[in-house]
Amino acid sequence: MTRPPDDPGAPLDTFIAGLAADEATVCARIIAVALEVAPDAVQGTSYGVPALRLRGKPLLGMQRAKRHLSLYPFSPSALDTVRADLGDWECAKGTIRFTPERPLPDGVLTRLIRARTREIDPDGAFSPKTTTIDES
Repeated sequence: MTRPPDDPGAPLDTFIAGLAADEATVCARIIAVALEVAPDAVQGTSYGVPALRLRGKPLLGMQRAKRHLSLYPFSPSALDTVRADLGDWECAKGTIRFTPERPLPDGVLTRLIRARTREIDPDGAFSPKTTTIDES
């Protein structure tokens, strides 16, 4: 469960509150998708970035730059599982850059988050939740 928005320890909520409305909407959707796949994820930070954490490890984080928003899955190999589906989105080794005008598709996010949860828990004690999100 995430912390309430008024909790000063809720870095993603604070991050979203500081964004323009269109940016906040896109980032809130990413968090909603992540929590649908990994409902046990909690807000925190990793490497100074507002993030969702699962079992004490970073699941995904977000930051704003001047011309884009960045999503950090904290794993180049998890990102590699969806890299072919990202087409024209700008990617680096462990970052996906997007804008409100060009948000990341829910299906790609779902597959990325599932890949990262499997890395966090390779023995399968945590099983990513089956979602109603279209993964195509």
